[in-house]
Amino acid sequence: MQRSLFGSAVTALVIASLGLTTLPAAADSTNPFGSVMSGANTALKNALDQHPKKHDAGLPDDTIAQVPPINQQPVGGKSQAGLPTGFSYFADLSVAYPYGNIGNFGSKWLPGGIDAMAAYGFTPSSRVVASYYELQHYPVGFNSGQVNTFLPSGFPLVPGVNPSCTDLSGASSATCAGIPSKLDVTTKDRFLLLNFEQLISLGTMKGRSLPIVITPTFVSRWSTVAASNGNSDIVAFVDQNGVPHTNIHTRTAQYDSLAITAPFLKTPKMFGTFTVAPTWLTHLNGINQTNHAQLYQLLYLEYTPTSTTRLFIEPQSSRDYLPADPYPQHLVAYFLGATQRFAKVGFVQVVLNSGSPANYSPYGVKYFQCFALPCSQNTIPAVGGLKATQVQLQVGVGSPVVLPF
Repeated sequence: MQRSLFGSAVTALVIASLGLTTLPAAADSTNPFGSVMSGANTALKNALDQHPKKHDAGLPDDTIAQVPPINQQPVGGKSQAGLPTGFSYFADLSVAYPYGNIGNFGSKWLPGGIDAMAAYGFTPSSRVVASYYELQHYPVGFNSGQVNTFLPSGFPLVPGVNPSCTDLSGASSATCAGIPSKLDVTTKDRFLLLNFEQLISLGTMKGRSLPIVITPTFVSRWSTVAASNGNSDIVAFVDQNGVPHTNIHTRTAQYDSLAITAPFLKTPKMFGTFTVAPTWLTHLNGINQTNHAQLYQLLYLEYTPTSTTRLFIEPQSSRDYLPADPYPQHLVAYFLGATQRFAKVGFVQVVLNSGSPANYSPYGVKYFQCFALPCSQNTIPAVGGLKATQVQLQVGVGSPVVLPF
């Protein structure tokens, strides 16, 4: 039983990554960067399951003893020892439901989504992958409660016309002097990921390989926000200096990343990896001000009680940098889920995920700023950190070698 691998190396990576300083930022919800770990985890699990070839037992050179037994479909034949070779794929449909204090617009199912991946493995140590993901969410605390409404200096105070506050829930019993204002910020984020996976062995320990996976990745992100009124992500906001912006694609960005994944736990039923991924914007946009490397940190731990059932948790400290952010968002989030495989290529998965910023508060709308009378038509929100919690249900099919087992 191999209970610990790369312990000291992973500890060093954690210490180094936590030592980075943080900057103030508006924060947003979680992202699917953990999907980059899927292929890396498959390769590492397969590599760790391989026992040294038993030449002294008179076995053929391409025979590999597997200790402990592999809890998934064999990958690429009996000589496979890493990434799936040849063509592989998966696709699924998903629905999601939000939780938390999210007001009237949040008490509904979020729009459905699709996920898909296609990959081609040249060898057990190298593979190219193209994947597409959709995440639905509704930021907690965005349209609930009452917030102040500020008027520009010099505006005349007209009782009953100039609001002192805005009721974000849209309740008929609003007590604000101004008008109720519901905000439907139901959001669907779309991600296209292109990556190359390379399995590398750093040597052996007690006759076993010590593998890591290096994954250069390009990420393109775009979104739709219900409040944009144009099926896009252009939503008016006030920046940290009180300046309004009305024509910025607030959730469109592209990133370059280099992920490094190493295993730290492997038993017959448990498996764990740690990933660090320095990431850069491809270009500054909106009110972005800096563009140095941001370090993603993802811990993955799974338990497989049976050959078709998987329970997993994935805490992460991620970096999100959108055009509405002067500095990168520092998000602390988790994904908690269960996967059940049925037949040979089908699966159903349920995931609870939640994320919130570690470097920005308060959550939700901080205030409304009125730029011209009447304020009911000319107010723009200033937004703090956004916290989102939702449960997602996925049903799909795929190649057995890439299903999450």
